Amino acid sequence: NDTLQNSYKKSYNDKITTSLYYLATSNNFQIESNVEGQKTSLELIPDRREQIGVTASYKFIDISLGFAPKFFDVNNNPKSKHFNFGTRFYYKKWMQSFTFINQKGFHAITEKIQVDFPRMRTTKVGGSTSYIFNDKFSFKALIDQNEWQTKSAGSFIPSFSFYYTNLTLNIPDESSNSNMYVFSVAPSYFYNWVISKKVLVGSGIAFGAGINDNDGVVSGLYQVDLNLKLAYNTDRFFAYATLNNINFLQGSAADDKLNENISSLKISVGYRFNTPKKITEVYDKVNKKLGL
Repeated sequence: NDTLQNSYKKSYNDKITTSLYYLATSNNFQIESNVEGQKTSLELIPDRREQIGVTASYKFIDISLGFAPKFFDVNNNPKSKHFNFGTRFYYKKWMQSFTFINQKGFHAITEKIQVDFPRMRTTKVGGSTSYIFNDKFSFKALIDQNEWQTKSAGSFIPSFSFYYTNLTLNIPDESSNSNMYVFSVAPSYFYNWVISKKVLVGSGIAFGAGINDNDGVVSGLYQVDLNLKLAYNTDRFFAYATLNNINFLQGSAADDKLNENISSLKISVGYRFNTPKKITEVYDKVNKKLGL
């Protein structure tokens, strides 16, 4: 019915979409200070972690869970840890995402030296609320694979984002712990270019602004996002690669700046199954009560 009503995209909501993925992701920080005209810069980079995971989606819910296995050489540092959890909900033209990232083990880089902080830990929780204006554009085809764009289309998509981050060096010093809050509004534009019946190239870019609260010190910030995707799709089998980059940059008025980058590279292959009758019955009961 969805496909008959909108020839620009094909829905797989009646299927259970499952996939295996490889994911390289990180949450980097850059500290810039200006003391008596002397500018210094310090980059806090988490020890690299490569993950594999599984994703399952059905109807309006999409859940993924990943971990960093030891058979990747970069994951063999016993002092480093990385865990992330993400979920995304759709309701009509609205989309709500939720992200949780916990990482331990960093190294700091300046112009002259590199220092390891094996006990340093960051925990991030947050997400974004977005509204998709163009019904012909499939955001699910760009981000996941439970929909497919059949004709090229784009959409203006404004988003409101909120993230809380706790950063600690794990040393017996109160100043080693920091709490950061980010609020931003980012207008964006996304476009899916359908090269052929089975191949798609998707992209998106966002420029926004907001405020940053770092231990009670409030300053303005800018948000710059970039999304790219190359995908292959049939009604059953699919494969794709995506690159996502989110940047929060503090304004020039702040003497001490804490910039932030959330980046990820994801390669995924998957398969769609017919939904078991029992799962359909449970979903229909919940949907009837909640009206989703």
